[in-house]
Amino acid sequence: MLTSDKYVARELADLMVAQGIRHAVLCPGSRNAPLIVAINRHPDIVTYSIIDERSAAFFALGLAAQIDAPVAIVCTSGTAVLNFAPAVAEAYYRHVPLVVISADRPLEWIDQDDSQTIRQAGVLANIVKGSWTLPAENGSDQQAWYINRLINDALLCTKAYPAGPVHINIHLDIPLGKVEEAPERRLRTIASVAPELRLSNEQAKDVAAELAATKRVLVIAGFMQPDQRVSKALARLAAMPNVGVMCEAQANVHAGDLPIYKIDGVLSIMNTWEREIMAPDIVITVGGALVSRFVKDWLRKEGARRNKIGKEPLRHWHVGSQQYSIDCFQCLEQRIEMPASEWLNQITAYKPRGAEGNYSQRWQEIKKRANESAKVFAESCPWCDFQAMRYVMEHTPDSWNMHLSNGTSVRYAQLFDYSHIHRIDSNRGVSGIDGCTSTAIGAAQGYGQTTLLVTGDMSAQYDLGALANPYLNPHFKMVVLNNHGGGIFRFVGQTAKLDECEEFFCADVRLPLRDLAYAYKFAYFEASSMEELSNHWQNFLAERTAPAIFNILTPPQDSADILRLYFQRLR
Repeated sequence: MLTSDKYVARELADLMVAQGIRHAVLCPGSRNAPLIVAINRHPDIVTYSIIDERSAAFFALGLAAQIDAPVAIVCTSGTAVLNFAPAVAEAYYRHVPLVVISADRPLEWIDQDDSQTIRQAGVLANIVKGSWTLPAENGSDQQAWYINRLINDALLCTKAYPAGPVHINIHLDIPLGKVEEAPERRLRTIASVAPELRLSNEQAKDVAAELAATKRVLVIAGFMQPDQRVSKALARLAAMPNVGVMCEAQANVHAGDLPIYKIDGVLSIMNTWEREIMAPDIVITVGGALVSRFVKDWLRKEGARRNKIGKEPLRHWHVGSQQYSIDCFQCLEQRIEMPASEWLNQITAYKPRGAEGNYSQRWQEIKKRANESAKVFAESCPWCDFQAMRYVMEHTPDSWNMHLSNGTSVRYAQLFDYSHIHRIDSNRGVSGIDGCTSTAIGAAQGYGQTTLLVTGDMSAQYDLGALANPYLNPHFKMVVLNNHGGGIFRFVGQTAKLDECEEFFCADVRLPLRDLAYAYKFAYFEASSMEELSNHWQNFLAERTAPAIFNILTPPQDSADILRLYFQRLR
């Protein structure tokens, strides 16, 4: 097979396959030509060609999260690698394995006014698990051994628990485009054997007994990969009389009817007395960062209140390996450094006896009251973001995956029934609006069935380059909540009353979606009322010849006011 004449490029491609990395997103460039040739010509690597480095990296992020395996992204020298940074940061905080590979000029040409040259080594150090720089080749056996070892280290690091992105920066000298027959050689692959992260039987029994003896235990699930073991364990916990379980949409928990899935809708109807008596003695968090500001505000204030009056403190246990303490509620007591699925299954396997109380029952009563009041509110609610999002969430087919952009979409999703949806994802690692469309397209590529992106018009405009993605197909559909800009800023107290709100925060986005759909060969649907939405929805679902955009036009200020009224509906 003809491939690059560069040893480092061939070694990288072969080791990627040996370490289980079978997908690579390649961005055009000349300095990275040897890498493109070696990776693209490898028979066991699926490659994708995307021009825009920022969009390419988010595409890789979505693909890696969907297939639950590392994906490589490759770029040329200069500012190209900086365009990877937003997606790499998201991957770091979501624990998604990405292998960032940047081509670089030889070290002696850095800071010498040569074109497309910056200080690339370690440029992503704050948002990757590790950075490796490979030298320009000199042909020695010693250097070949060194390069092999560094590549092995980087690829093992991206997969090691907790997974995350790594950066390999490769100095490449001219000539760059030469190919040759791949020489016969023995590939050295370094394996990693990590100890199993488990509690001892005695530890598991002790934890289970402590939870059974605690009057009020609250488990809260943030964003996670779908995991049946987690869902089953949380269902067992939710059945205990002294345990409440709360799950956000992107936690991908399907644990029956007992958990609270609409956290903000439930907490927003509770009065001060209820918040005090329902506050947990132990709160256990699993998964990533929470969307709900209600639960964060509630538990922070409750912890501070208890400290002030000298009451037994609120105790927080966080499950999952991190380099730092996740002290979101300012009362962290334990860091449990192991996967949530393993820990939950171990402590629930013992079916601890002695648990008693009515904590779970009280949560069910509050949840029922919240659902009834939400139903009454929705029946009298005029056309707005709330009504549009409710319809979309309730009428998305069971087999579809859903991606939520940050801002309005991900917050509204927590208020409605999503339990039937196969999988829900959002870029909640750093919660940026950049790259939401590209991420969803990458995930759609990995899923193979329909993926629906629900995005705001501001998020959609931020990632317009994604509409030119060459891997778009009819399995990708996109709903745009079009409320003329960043609707969340009309709702959030810090910005809603500022004179600058409309011009500088909401930004009054003017998004020509009909024209864009025509230009990029999307099927186009539009609605500005509930009647139009329901009339066109089935045709949107049934579209099989092209990717589709549904532009849902809603009144901007009314939508913010109605959402505010929803959270005040029983006050």
